[in-house]
Amino acid sequence: MDRMIYLSMSGAKTAMQRQDVLSHNLANVSTNGFREQMAAFRSVPVRGDGASTRAYALETTIGYNPDAGPVQATGRSLDVAMKGNAWLSVQGRDGTEAYTRAGALQVSTEGQLVTQAGLPVVGDGGPITVPENASVQIAGDGTVTAAVGNGRPEPIGRLKLVTPEQALQRGNDGLFRSAQGDLEADPTARLQDGALEGSNVSPVETMVAMISAARQFEHQMKLLQSGEKQDQAASRLLSISG
Repeated sequence: MDRMIYLSMSGAKTAMQRQDVLSHNLANVSTNGFREQMAAFRSVPVRGDGASTRAYALETTIGYNPDAGPVQATGRSLDVAMKGNAWLSVQGRDGTEAYTRAGALQVSTEGQLVTQAGLPVVGDGGPITVPENASVQIAGDGTVTAAVGNGRPEPIGRLKLVTPEQALQRGNDGLFRSAQGDLEADPTARLQDGALEGSNVSPVETMVAMISAARQFEHQMKLLQSGEKQDQAASRLLSISG
């Protein structure tokens, strides 16, 4: 009886945690460059006298789905989609270098090249400043050129593109960072200009997984109710026999 209660409670909690991860993924199905969050679960024995037969199911985040999302042409000169395993370097709000696949860039009111979230893009020489009223073009190697009026395009910087050898770690701000610190720029990394990479979350697969998690939760709750009924029946039998 005691074992059934612990197992059912642990299973219900696990189903809720899985539902949270799936809901987060589904909410970002339209977010440019979003990487599907993945999670796994492991059993952990309950420590204590007489508790060797009991175990909890604990969530273990195993990272993200590294597959690239679909690339859609936009024709906008400040939209870029990274190719292969290339990542765009940006400066996070905490001042550290971070990496993203969201390439919808824009020029801030201060003239800096920033992401859609307003984060400065890291260039080979620091932040990239765009001249006022200049038209900007970004080449496949990340070189940024600007032309004012009918003047010739002049290079104003180069986007720092990195190719991590190990999986990155997702932060609470949605940006990715390396456990080894700031990565070196990869001169062979390439991007596609005038295009954006979409989320790699499959809405159909995620909805099916959410339905499965909901059914699993209902099953665990039924086990809890069964355990309660068995406990009540046992109490009645003991009171009769007493």
